[in-house]
Amino acid sequence: MSFTGTIENGVVKLPSGLGLPDGTQVRVEPITKPTPRNELTRRLAEIAGKVSNLPADFAAEHDHYLHGTAKRAQ
Repeated sequence: MSFTGTIENGVVKLPSGLGLPDGTQVRVEPITKPTPRNELTRRLAEIAGKVSNLPADFAAEHDHYLHGTAKRAQ
């Protein structure tokens, strides 16, 4: 089992509600971003995850939102 947390003011912050008792030993390993293999992957990595406030069904209905086609799941 693994969890992802962040460092805040020198302290590891894990998601709440994990239920790990005090004294539980954990291993901390920094996550490094992979080096892009070429210019295309570098450019895609720059924009990945930057769009917010998309409709909940955007992934399934992207043709509708991008091109105006009829929704597939109605």
